[in-house]
Amino acid sequence: MRSYRWLFIPFMFFFIFACAKGGAHLVRIQYQPVKEFPSLSEKVGPTLGLVPFKDERPDQLYIGRHTPYDGSLSYFKSDPFPLNQAMTDSISNRLSRFGVKTVPIQNWDGRPESLKDMGTDTVLMVEIKRFWTEGKAGAFRTNAKTSVHFVIHLGVKKEGKVFTRNVEVEKEGTFARLTPERVEAIVNQVLTDIFDAYFSNPY
Repeated sequence: MRSYRWLFIPFMFFFIFACAKGGAHLVRIQYQPVKEFPSLSEKVGPTLGLVPFKDERPDQLYIGRHTPYDGSLSYFKSDPFPLNQAMTDSISNRLSRFGVKTVPIQNWDGRPESLKDMGTDTVLMVEIKRFWTEGKAGAFRTNAKTSVHFVIHLGVKKEGKVFTRNVEVEKEGTFARLTPERVEAIVNQVLTDIFDAYFSNPY
């Protein structure tokens, strides 16, 4: 009986700690284009080198947080994880339908002079500066704000140039509850808005 009691005590500590922490909820990251890009292959060429997204956020573990009116904090985590891999895979999987083959490139220094040594027509590199959804619940509603900041670099070999675009988007909304499904819909819509606009006119 005594041994069971000693097993029960650490279990209770674990249970209390887990409840206090509030837990982390997975959010599926998927860029789903809604536009067509008929001139994309002409702009970037048939092969696009894709450098893994660079996650430069101070906290790379989570992509959002919900503060309830009464209770413990809960966090949102990208699926797949980490976020930069989820973003890289999502872009890579979507461009083939527009006649562009993506080729993984492990690293690129961002200089136009190095483009001639690349085995692709263009090179895309994206820095993730911010990717966060903050939800704060009141007595009857939850206010949520999503903030995304990317710096997108596109090196075009035929032009001998690197085109850089700074993209910042914020979306706010009020909901009865901020669920993981709601966060998923918000962030993926932001990704669609950003990359549909970008690939429609990359430079």
